[in-house]
Amino acid sequence: MRKALLVLCLLFGAAVPVAAQVSIQIGLPEVSIGINLTSYPQFVRVPGYPVYYAPRLRSNYFFYDGLYWVYRNDNWYASYWYNGPWGLVSPRAVPLYILRVPVRYYRVRPSHFSGWRVDAPPRWGDLWGDEWQQSRRGWDRWNRSAVPAPAPLPIYQRQYSGSRYPAVEQQPVLQGRYYPYQPRENVVRQYYQAQGVQRMQAAPAPVVRQPAPQPRMAPQPVAPREPRAVQPPREPRVVQQQGEARVAPQPVAPREPRVVQPPREPRVAPQQRESRMAPQPQQPRAVPEPRQPRAAPQPQPPRVVQQAPQARQPAAAQAPQDRRAGKDPREARPPKEAKPPKEDKEQRGGNPGREGKEQKEGKGGR
Repeated sequence: MRKALLVLCLLFGAAVPVAAQVSIQIGLPEVSIGINLTSYPQFVRVPGYPVYYAPRLRSNYFFYDGLYWVYRNDNWYASYWYNGPWGLVSPRAVPLYILRVPVRYYRVRPSHFSGWRVDAPPRWGDLWGDEWQQSRRGWDRWNRSAVPAPAPLPIYQRQYSGSRYPAVEQQPVLQGRYYPYQPRENVVRQYYQAQGVQRMQAAPAPVVRQPAPQPRMAPQPVAPREPRAVQPPREPRVVQQQGEARVAPQPVAPREPRVVQPPREPRVAPQQRESRMAPQPQQPRAVPEPRQPRAAPQPQPPRVVQQAPQARQPAAAQAPQDRRAGKDPREARPPKEAKPPKEDKEQRGGNPGREGKEQKEGKGGR
C-alpha cells in the first residue's frame, strides 16, 4: 500500500506543468529591502527595450510587464505596488528583458559591475555560475526588431501616497479594479493569481430595445380657420338699489396722442414782407476824388532876439572885490557878445555909410 502511494506521488509530481513549478520561484511579498517611497516615482523608458527605469532614485528600480523590479544585494525583488511589500525572485524566474537591460541604467552599480561594458547587459553567467548559464542559454541574443510594446504604467497608484498607501489586503483589490492589463510573462501571471489579483469584469451594458419604425402617414391638409366674429360692445348694466337707478361706469376710451405742431412764425406787416421780398437796387459807389499835392512850406526868415546892453564896470574896481571874495577876476568876466550878421544890420537900419554920406551932402547944400 505504501509503495502504491509513493508511485502515485511520483507520477503526480512528474505530471505537474513547468509553469506551476516556476510560479513558486517568486516569494510572498513579505520582505523589506530598505526602500521607502513617499510618492509615486518618475519613470523613463529604456531605449529599445519594453522596460522603464527610475532615474531619480538611488536604487536599481525598474518596471516591466505589470511588476516593479529591484536589483539589490545581488538579488532580484518584485512587487505590483511601487512601495512593496517585496517578494524575492529566483534567478531562473527573472524575465529575459529585465536581464538584458544595459549596465548604464543601473543607478547603484555593484563593485563587480565596474569592469563591464555600460552598453551591454551584466554578465549574469559569471555571477550565478554555469548551471544558470546552461538553463538560460541564449538569454543575451534576441531579435531587436521584434521587441514587444511596453506595458502601461499603473499611474492610478499616484493618488495613494503617504498615509493613503493601501494595506496588503487592499492592494490586490485595487490592482484588479484599476489596472486591467494582462501580463505576457507566465511568471507574472502566476504571481498575480497567487496574490489573489482578480480582474473585475465590467457589467455588460443594458440592451435598449428600440421600437419598430412605424409607417409614416401622409400629412393631411389643414382647413383654414374661420375669422372670429367681432361682437358689439355690451351696454352698461343698470343696477337698481332701493328704487334708485345707477348706471355702471362706461369704459374710458384711450386718449389719442397729441400732435406736436411746428412753432409759428412771427407776424410781419405786409409792407415789411414786400420790402423783405423785393430786392433793393444797389447804389453805385462814389469814386474818391484824387488828392491834391500839398504845397511846400515857404522858408521863414530867422528871428533875431535883441538883448539889452549891459553896463560895463571898470576892471580895476571889480578886481579887488573879486580878490577879497577869493574869486578869480578872469572867471567873473562877462562873455563877449556875438556880433550880429551883416544881413541883420542892413535890415535894421540899412547901410550906415550911405546915410552918413547923405547927411553930409544935405548939410553942404544947405
